[in-house]
Amino acid sequence: MFNLILTTSAGYNANQMLIGLAVGVVALVVMVVMTKVPAFLALILAALIVGLVGGVPGSAIPGMITGGFGGTLSSIGIIIGFGVIMGQIFEVTGAAEKMARIFIKLFGKGREDLALALTGFIVSIPIFCDSAFVILFPIAKSISQKTRKNLTLIAGALALGLVITHTMVPPTPGPLAVANAFGVNVGTMIIWGLIVSVPMTIAGYFYLRWASKNIIIVPDENGDVQRLEVQDQVLFDFDVNSEPSQPLPSGFMSFAPIFIPILLILIQSVAKLFLSAGFLLDAVNLVGNPVIAVAIGTLIAIYGLGYKMGKKEILKHMDAGVKSAGIILLVTGAGGSLGRVIQDTGVGNTLANTIVGWGVPLILLPFLVATIVRFIQGSGTVSLVTSASITAPIVLAGGGNPVFAALAAMVGGVFFGYFNDSYFHVVNRSIGITDAKEQLKFWSGTTTVAWAAGFVTILILNLILGGVVGV
Repeated sequence: MFNLILTTSAGYNANQMLIGLAVGVVALVVMVVMTKVPAFLALILAALIVGLVGGVPGSAIPGMITGGFGGTLSSIGIIIGFGVIMGQIFEVTGAAEKMARIFIKLFGKGREDLALALTGFIVSIPIFCDSAFVILFPIAKSISQKTRKNLTLIAGALALGLVITHTMVPPTPGPLAVANAFGVNVGTMIIWGLIVSVPMTIAGYFYLRWASKNIIIVPDENGDVQRLEVQDQVLFDFDVNSEPSQPLPSGFMSFAPIFIPILLILIQSVAKLFLSAGFLLDAVNLVGNPVIAVAIGTLIAIYGLGYKMGKKEILKHMDAGVKSAGIILLVTGAGGSLGRVIQDTGVGNTLANTIVGWGVPLILLPFLVATIVRFIQGSGTVSLVTSASITAPIVLAGGGNPVFAALAAMVGGVFFGYFNDSYFHVVNRSIGITDAKEQLKFWSGTTTVAWAAGFVTILILNLILGGVVGV
């Protein structure tokens, strides 16, 4: 057995906080699965329960809840707002249809989901998956609308490709921090991260195909998502060369609002590695910040795609897009509230430190710590950084392979995305999956299968190459 640390890093009783965490998580699951309480309210109540049962003074809990809500939306809320505005413009100007036609023509009919999985896999290497999904989702939606193929599978494949490389491949912050903690060269980390990401994506994709069979969602002619029964889904033989119902913008102009922000963010990531402090780096950091980059993309969409529309008409469409983002913003922010209570009380770090004391094999240590922190707190990046900071000194001192230990920490950060993960809500709500059981089956199941595939891959690689591969 092991002795639990008496107090958390924030000074709270560790045993009581763990009980509070357990009670809060159970209450959350019960509320969203078995009651009429909406997910937004359930998350806020769960955060309150964790704090109260865990012994946090009542006067301190509201500050944690509001701080977590605001902190989460400060990083992604504006991007979601810009993203839905762009999505609305893509739909009404025909840009989404143009992009769908190009994708179908490039990858062939019937392989649209694979095309978007590959797109997500590549795009999220330098970019946060939340931002990239919001930007790219209109393409998935338009493809589904034109082919009547299940949006759950198409957008799910996009989301899967995005989250895998976001968690596994530098230069996104989590993998970069892990590589630094374990002393692994960034180039080496990129190569091995990509290698491990492939079986994770394949396994997750096949699970998605199974999980989406009975969750069929297809946008109607107006772009509104509708739920269909299996027998009612009729695939369209969409001819990419057919005459469109309205004049379509050029391919360049259609993709520009998406790929210019992505390019700006990518340039910022690369510039940090090669430019020294000064005016040029400041300028690149400004335009490459995701909020500013997506704002630039939104302006390109407004003036490049909507130039034929009058002011009142385009404002009407943009207002409609903003209204649709309301519930996504609320639920995403509430997930941040729960995460903040867990973070500020220190219970996640307490449990992580306890795992370190179990005496497990070195390769398993960063994996277990990242997995537990990911489940408790929801943030893949936080779980990676926490695991690396705690376990790297132990693994390196014990002679473990730093490359595979770093990869193990990153794989742990993919585990079971659920209600306390902002990406869980962005993906499910964008697609139109509102039933909690289906959300868990669809996205939590997908991330868990990818996590398991990654863990098996790491064990095999470490067994065969653990004594050969260096930093």
